[in-house]
Amino acid sequence: MELYDTEEQQVEAIKDWWKENGKAVIFGAVIGLGGLFGWRYYQDTTIAAQEAASASYTKAIESLAATGAQAETQVQSFIEANGDSEYSVLAALQLAKVQVEANKLDDAISQLQWAKDATQDQALLAVINFRLARLQAEQGNFDSAIAQLANITDSGWTGRVEELKGDILLRKGDAEGAYAAYTEAQQAGDATEVLKMKLDDLAK
Repeated sequence: MELYDTEEQQVEAIKDWWKENGKAVIFGAVIGLGGLFGWRYYQDTTIAAQEAASASYTKAIESLAATGAQAETQVQSFIEANGDSEYSVLAALQLAKVQVEANKLDDAISQLQWAKDATQDQALLAVINFRLARLQAEQGNFDSAIAQLANITDSGWTGRVEELKGDILLRKGDAEGAYAAYTEAQQAGDATEVLKMKLDDLAK
């Protein structure tokens, strides 16, 4: 570092440095402040969009709860308008439930397939795959249902998955496979109380 003998030399050095670098400093400051304000604007805009989506979701679900399948068009419009939001996935799950109650299984399956493709949330994916498997089994697509269950790898679902797998295998006529699945389900921490009855029936 250069040493300066007098304050005047230091002042002159600063002036020279500023003359050479001043524009770059100002430009950097402008860019920095612009980025800061831009980021804050982005955050504010994102929060506002999330709040609006939340309010719309609540309104759509309340309508669905009050009128059932009559609100299908309204909820579908919400899903399409908010396709990049997890709210749309949650709305699709609720709509599929109502469609099942109205015995519109094909529509419910389509809704769940869309939800599956639209989310990366592992907890939601487990729910979606499980519901899809039940509906596919209900339609007699047993192999597709079992394949769907194989997508659920969370150990917390083991009991429910194996029990449903046992139910499906039993409907296919595979009592031995069903018994094996029920046995595995019984060893899991999330097994249901009716499972023992199913095992007892097969053991007779």
